[in-house]
Amino acid sequence: MLLDTDILIDFLRGEQGARDFLSALPEEATPCCSVITVAELYAGMRESEWERTTELIDSMIVLPITKEIAELAGRFKREAKGFDLELSDCFIAATAVIEATTLATRNAKHYPMSQVELLVADY
Repeated sequence: MLLDTDILIDFLRGEQGARDFLSALPEEATPCCSVITVAELYAGMRESEWERTTELIDSMIVLPITKEIAELAGRFKREAKGFDLELSDCFIAATAVIEATTLATRNAKHYPMSQVELLVADY
């Protein structure tokens, strides 16, 4: 299960809905995140969140960006007609597709790509 940045931020900030969502994931859903999410977490974290952020990231599989992921992210961005997509979201979406995993997010509108299997957290 590829976890989007928004869910992890909510978890780090003590949002009960995020805790409940993550604890309800099936056991076979190995939690992972993109290296893009790692960068987004460190870019936006509060100084007091440093230790918890590091512990959270270290508890997950962090998926790298490969050439194949970068190519697909570029195609997603280029082909996003009618959508103002962030390149970072395109990288996360491409990671989910290439790694053949579900992307858990609260922001489904950031991932209009038909190839992406979404699990929308509605807490």
